[in-house]
Amino acid sequence: MTKPVPLPPSVIAPLIQRALDEDFGNSGDLTANLLVPASAKGKLVMRAREAGVLAGMQPAAMTYAMVDPRVKFTAKKKDGAKIKKGDIIAAIEGPSRSLLSAERVALNFLGRMSGIATLTAQYVKAVGKAKGHKGAVRVAATRKTTPGLRAVEKQAVLAGGGFTHRESLAAAIMIKDNHIALAGGVDKALKAIAKNADHMTRVSVEVDTLVQLKKVLKYNPDVVLLDNMSAETLRKAVAIVDVDKAHRPLLEASGGVNLETVSGIAQTGIDVISVGALTHSAPNFDIGMDAA
Repeated sequence: MTKPVPLPPSVIAPLIQRALDEDFGNSGDLTANLLVPASAKGKLVMRAREAGVLAGMQPAAMTYAMVDPRVKFTAKKKDGAKIKKGDIIAAIEGPSRSLLSAERVALNFLGRMSGIATLTAQYVKAVGKAKGHKGAVRVAATRKTTPGLRAVEKQAVLAGGGFTHRESLAAAIMIKDNHIALAGGVDKALKAIAKNADHMTRVSVEVDTLVQLKKVLKYNPDVVLLDNMSAETLRKAVAIVDVDKAHRPLLEASGGVNLETVSGIAQTGIDVISVGALTHSAPNFDIGMDAA
């Protein structure tokens, strides 16, 4: 697992600002401004309402800092922490209007990211100690992220014990079926990549059959993505690439992966299992705000 590290604030701040603009509308928090005196001070705590894995503390803390620098946000748990129902995650104190106005955006980030981290941890646990070519089988996220939130959602995957996939189209070369079709065939596509790609760029190729796998191996790709293959076919693919260990690519399984199938997939000997559901289907994690 690659442990998450804080993202540059310049990456997160625009995400938070858009969320605050959306929530504040044109007039700000009418309820808090009408009911709470401007001079009032208060204290609140964020509390887990279920068990899981925490993520999203950085955007939550930054939300309060951007709404009102006078608010003191004290984290009681860190990203990646296993939390129980009832655990206090953070304590917040400062101007009461600001505590109320920033609450929903901060909780939205925490709920979304903790949901991703919790689901990722479930997949990682299901994979267990299965071994691939270079050690433990990795559970990786994909680019199936919420538009605009990829940076923080990928951080949540790391917090849950998973790995990221490509951060963007510019991060690596990934040749999929439509690329091959539009390029005029797999040979043309791979020859073009071999001729023109930067020497520092890793190359991944998607295949649907063992025949396609054998064909692409002569180009020595760094990764071969085995799309929608059965466990039996995945084992055969592992056996094929293991013949030449000196030029063995990493094998990534994708498609048809869920919590019921992921353990069997991991036991075939592949190296990476990419799971779009980590980010596109994670349920929201329930975190509440209570008076201190």
